[in-house]
Amino acid sequence: MISGSMGSGKTTVMAEASDLLAAHGTIHAAVDLDALGVGHVPEGAWPDLAYKNLAAVWRNFSLAGATNLLLAEAVESRDELDRIAAAIPDCDIILCRLTAPLGTMQRRVAGREPGMLQATFVARVAELEAILDDADLEDFAVGNDGRSVTDVAREVLVGAGWLPQD
Repeated sequence: MISGSMGSGKTTVMAEASDLLAAHGTIHAAVDLDALGVGHVPEGAWPDLAYKNLAAVWRNFSLAGATNLLLAEAVESRDELDRIAAAIPDCDIILCRLTAPLGTMQRRVAGREPGMLQATFVARVAELEAILDDADLEDFAVGNDGRSVTDVAREVLVGAGWLPQD
């Protein structure tokens, strides 16, 4: 799992890590959990929807032969981590937290979120960073500022034991 606050680079690093794994011939899947939960549904349907979608998507990838999953998600609590684990049966989760200076993450979010909720999303960066600090769920952390995405993704995969140390 690749966790971190908004603007830490979870989705970008996940995509690059997927490319690195493919280059090494590693069969895998890559999923951004946020993408499985975008929409506007009745309030009562919302709490479990992303996890149900994850379970369905993982089942399909697994049936296709995938045995490894890269998952991008800002994991805020042990409960959320348990819900993710329940959606992916028999998994061993290794959680990497991407870090970057607060100002860097806020600039990234402001640049990618030009719409009506821009200020809300930029403000959420600091709030989410504090939540992740308090939760302290990561197995290891990787800095994602001033480095190439390939170097960051490689460090994530080496830290997870999915690629050998060069």
